[in-house]
Amino acid sequence: MLAGNARYDGPGDLPTEIPIFPLTGALLLPRGRMPLNIFEPRYVQMIDDCLAASRVIGMVQPDLTLDEAMADPVPALCQIGCAGRLVAYQETGDGRYLVTLTGIVRFAIDREVETDKPYRVCRISTEPFMSDYTPHLGEDAVDRGALLDTFRAYLDANNLDTDWDSLDKASNEALVNALAMMSPYGPAEKQALLEAPDLKSRAETLIAITEIDLARNGDDNVSRLQ
Repeated sequence: MLAGNARYDGPGDLPTEIPIFPLTGALLLPRGRMPLNIFEPRYVQMIDDCLAASRVIGMVQPDLTLDEAMADPVPALCQIGCAGRLVAYQETGDGRYLVTLTGIVRFAIDREVETDKPYRVCRISTEPFMSDYTPHLGEDAVDRGALLDTFRAYLDANNLDTDWDSLDKASNEALVNALAMMSPYGPAEKQALLEAPDLKSRAETLIAITEIDLARNGDDNVSRLQ
């Protein structure tokens, strides 16, 4: 697959140790694009170092099973994250960076690496997620109609609108991953979407989460989705 100016066709195309950006509620998926506003000094340095090296950053959530995860300055991490390539970079003039990552592949954390850096570095393995390197894999198995019906019901329930022309033109992979990444759900739901084994499972997980949300809020539209 192509991310920015680099090709990633297998584990050998990525470094085995990458800087980690722990961020609760953040979901990056292969070939998805994530904008970030970088302002903490340790992560500003991380961006500087990435620009001079592989340009690869690992997005991962703090461990969802630990109540104190957010209070701990060095929280335990979820074991599954997604590596992204830094493909856009802008200095704001006030010490911040506005950057964009393109998702490459999910990874499993093998262990954290001790360094003298102010940010965290982990040794990773992408071997469990080899299918992520192949664009559009499993698209034909996605029930696009069910996904769009569920999304339409969510928009109707919340008095929202969207660019349907752009959605109609999107591939199944782009549609599923974009809707998953932009979904307003919590950290546990985002992690479930990340860890779904394939595109079909991710679409089904997103539909189920949305139907639960609609039912919880008493929306009548949920009846026509079952």
